[in-house]
Amino acid sequence: MKKVYVETYGCQMNEYDSEIVKTVLADRDYELVDSLSDADIVLLNTCSVRENANRKIYGRVHRIKHQRNGEEVKIGILGCMATNFRRKLLDDGSLPIDFIAGPDSYKRLPDLIENLEVEGAKPFDVTLSEFETYADVYPSCREKGVNAWVAVMRGCDNFCTFCVVPYTRGRERSREPENVTEEVRRLADEGFRQVTLLGQNVNSYRSNGHDFADLLEMVSSVAGIERIRFTSPHPKDFPRRLLRVINANPKVCRHIHLPLQAGSDRVLEMMARTYTRQEYLDLVDEVRDLCPNIVLTTDIIVGFPTETDEEFEETVEVMERVRYDAAFIFKYSERPQTIASRKFPDDVPDAVKSARTVRLNDIQQAHTLERNRAHIGQTHEVLIDEERTKKSDEDYQGRNDGNKIVIFPKGAYRRGQFVTVRITDATPSVLRGEVTDVLTR
Repeated sequence: MKKVYVETYGCQMNEYDSEIVKTVLADRDYELVDSLSDADIVLLNTCSVRENANRKIYGRVHRIKHQRNGEEVKIGILGCMATNFRRKLLDDGSLPIDFIAGPDSYKRLPDLIENLEVEGAKPFDVTLSEFETYADVYPSCREKGVNAWVAVMRGCDNFCTFCVVPYTRGRERSREPENVTEEVRRLADEGFRQVTLLGQNVNSYRSNGHDFADLLEMVSSVAGIERIRFTSPHPKDFPRRLLRVINANPKVCRHIHLPLQAGSDRVLEMMARTYTRQEYLDLVDEVRDLCPNIVLTTDIIVGFPTETDEEFEETVEVMERVRYDAAFIFKYSERPQTIASRKFPDDVPDAVKSARTVRLNDIQQAHTLERNRAHIGQTHEVLIDEERTKKSDEDYQGRNDGNKIVIFPKGAYRRGQFVTVRITDATPSVLRGEVTDVLTR
C-alpha cells in the first residue's frame, strides 16, 4: 500500500480539491498519512495566481528532497501551476518532480502514479474539461471541524486580463442544485455547522434554470446547517433578488466579499472588469441600503500596467468612501498566458508598487480598527471554531456572522457550539468579549 502526503497552497478551492484528491486515492487503497517523513508519494496542490506562489513551490520541492536525504520519494505537482507551467515543469531537469496533474484530472491520479513504474517521460494530465465538476465524488477525507468547503461550480468565463484562472481551471460549469444540497445534508449528518459555497465567480452559478439565489435558499433548508457563506462573487452578478435573500435568510451570513481591484475607470477597463467606479459605488450603496449591517471586504491590485499616481489616488478615494471591514491588497504580478501579459508592459516599478501597497494597507488598518471598535458594547452570536487561540490556552475563538474573529475567555463550551458574546474591546485583527449566554441549537 502506497502512503501519500498532500500539501495544499492557495485558495479555498484548492482546499476542497485536496479533499477530492485524498478521496480518489483512498478509494484506490492508497494510505493517507499526516507526516512527510512517512510518505512514499508527496502531492503539492499548487496556486499560480502570483509569482511568489510559484517560487514557494520550487523551493518546497528541493527542501522535500533534502529532508528525505536520498530516501526514495515521488513528488507530484497538482493544480493551477501544473496547468500553467506544464512545459517548464516537465522539461526542467533541475526540478526533481515525477508527475503533474491539472485541476480536472484528479480522477486519473491513481493511473498516473502507477505509470511512474514505467520508464520514460514524466506522466502528466492537464486536460481542461468542459464538464468535470466532481459531482460524483463526495470528499470523505475532510478534516473534522465546524466549516466545510463545498464547490458549487468550477472554472471562470470572465477573462479578467490579469487573471490566469480561465486558463488553468477552464470555463464555467455548475453542479446541479440537488447534488450540492445532498452533499450539504451529508455534511450536516457528520456534524458540520457551517458550509462555505465556492466558485471562481460563485454568484454566476446557473443550473437547470436555478441561479445562485435559488441555491442559497435550497442549501439553507438543510437541517443542522446553521450558517452559509460564499466566495468569491463578482460585482457584475449581484441582482437585487440575491441581495434580498442575503438580507432575509437568517442562515446566510451578512458578509460579502466584493472585489474592487482598482478605483480608476481606465484601469478597470484595461482589467476587463466590466463595471465602472461609479457602478461599483452604486452597488455598495444598494448593498448597504438593503443589508445595513453587512460586512464588506475586498481585493485590490496596485501597480497594474500604466497605472499612474493619479489613478492610484482614485483607488484611495474609493477606499475612503467605502471604508471596508478588511481588504486583501496585492502588487500586480504578471502571469503567463493572461491577456495582460501579452498586451501590456509591466511598467510600474516595483518600488512604486511596494509604496502604494504600504499606503493602502495603512489606510485599511485604520478603517478596520474603526469598524471593529464600532462593535464595542454590542452582543454578537459567535460560532466557536477553536478551543484555544494561537496565543493562549486560556482563550477560545469563534467567528461572528460577519466572519470576524471573536476571542473570549475559555469556559464550559465546545467547538461547534453557538454562544453570545458582549464585545468589550477590538483591534484591527480581532474582537474581544465576554460570553453572555450559551445557545442550545
